Amino acid sequence: QVPLVESGGNSVQAGGSLRLSCDVSGYPYTRYCMAWIRQAPGKAREGVVGIDRDDRTSYADSVKGRFTISADNAKKTLYLQMNSLKPEDTATYYCAIATSGDTCYLNFLNMFTFWGQGTQVTVSS
Repeated sequence: QVPLVESGGNSVQAGGSLRLSCDVSGYPYTRYCMAWIRQAPGKAREGVVGIDRDDRTSYADSVKGRFTISADNAKKTLYLQMNSLKPEDTATYYCAIATSGDTCYLNFLNMFTFWGQGTQVTVSS
């Protein structure tokens, strides 16, 4: 098991910002897609944003222009900057890593082998 540790979740008002972090130092293998995936209460998990090993990014339409993913390879940390938050962004956010694949396929969550425990983001109106 590879420990992925998320942090940064919090409660904010609509329009606010948060930055999530995921410590991926426990993952020693070749990095393929790293992604943020969220799950709202009563809903299925949703791929939000991913970054592949060539640093190409993919975003769900619902977050384009508001969320930004980045990876600090030296610090072995994955980030998610979330701006202009909306109540519908309320969810548990997970970071996840794929161990194969040429890029990120956010609609194919089975590609992700390792998952963190999640961090809660709550956006109030």
